[in-house]
Amino acid sequence: MLRDREFRTVNRVLGNQPRLGPFPADQIVPWSAIALIMYFVVQGFLQAGWLATGISITWGWATWWTVTSNKAFLGKFVGTPRITRGYKPFVSLLNPRQSEPRKKPAPKRKRNSNSEQ
Repeated sequence: MLRDREFRTVNRVLGNQPRLGPFPADQIVPWSAIALIMYFVVQGFLQAGWLATGISITWGWATWWTVTSNKAFLGKFVGTPRITRGYKPFVSLLNPRQSEPRKKPAPKRKRNSNSEQ
């Protein structure tokens, strides 16, 4: 009975995103590439100082993190669709003649033989 009431120890990181310290693990390789590219561009090509290099690297990291954040931040700005009823028939832009609705043939009138005589 005593064994049934004991709590099981659970690993707290199960189900969480993998991390390397405070940094998400899926961002390490892209951030390293951004840092190398910015270093070569700012230090090598533009001959700027370390402050400009650090600012440009930080800007690149922040931009990459915002764009690839799995809709955690940018998903807030997606508008909900507005659903309306349309009463116009669909006409294809590629084949306009084929997609026009076909009209039903007019029903044939039966002639009454008594009215002709």
